[in-house]
Amino acid sequence: MPHTLRPAQKDFEPRNPDWEATVRGSFARQGAMGLLGAEMVALAPGHCEIRVRYRDDLTQQNGFFHAGMTATIVDSAGGYAGLTLMPAGSEVLTVEFKLNLLAPADGEYLVAEGRVLKTGRNLVITRGEVYAIKNGKATHCATMQQTLMTMHAKKEK
Repeated sequence: MPHTLRPAQKDFEPRNPDWEATVRGSFARQGAMGLLGAEMVALAPGHCEIRVRYRDDLTQQNGFFHAGMTATIVDSAGGYAGLTLMPAGSEVLTVEFKLNLLAPADGEYLVAEGRVLKTGRNLVITRGEVYAIKNGKATHCATMQQTLMTMHAKKEK
């Protein structure tokens, strides 16, 4: 069952009329998300949530989700939030992110939420939050700030 954390905070107008199909198609092609068994559980202009269920092979030595898994899903959630607002034919590329781990990622699943803070022609700034869900309780376990680059489609001559 999807676990939507919060409604979108800011209204954004997508520049691509097919933004949803573009984002979902990109997500389906991303090998890393497939490897983790990740699911996109919410998508709106400027917002994306990705969920990963607990598996032993995604953990560190104490049985918590590994920080690398946490970083991977929040990077993608922020990236796809940004891609919802990019022009048709564009691709997204992360150029920088900072992740603070706030608590052990101890849960039945993780939910990463990406939100666009500011969008421009070439750069998009996002914020990401990750929650570990255990026994119906959400624990805020990580926060991220990210810079994305819009890889514009090449114009035909």
